[in-house]
Amino acid sequence: MRTKNKDKELNHRHFIGLRLTDVELDLLDQGAACLSVSRSEYLRKLLLEKQIHHQIEVVADMNDLRKLVSEYGKIGSNLNQIAKHFNSGGSQSRAIENEIHQCITDLFLLRKEVLKLAGGMNGNRKTH
Repeated sequence: MRTKNKDKELNHRHFIGLRLTDVELDLLDQGAACLSVSRSEYLRKLLLEKQIHHQIEVVADMNDLRKLVSEYGKIGSNLNQIAKHFNSGGSQSRAIENEIHQCITDLFLLRKEVLKLAGGMNGNRKTH
């Protein structure tokens, strides 16, 4: 007959099915055998005691990145000239408004290009 502590310890009510290759199953069995525990207990120990380090690697063409950095510099320069114009008491004109809108449009287009190079927001990578 089980003790109360044993009943609480074995109260694993949720079942998860998992498909493994022959190699993966062999690794699981070896790990469990090393600790003299069941497969389930071994997987629980891995889940609860082992930390998993998640690393994201971004791969991009350096020429593309140099081009984007250059474009950001040009847009920044344009914005600085616009700010200087207004800070020195310059008046707002249709040409200045158009330049501001063009800078904003350029920034959004560059942002899209950077996301495309970095694999977007879904984790895909661009490789060369």
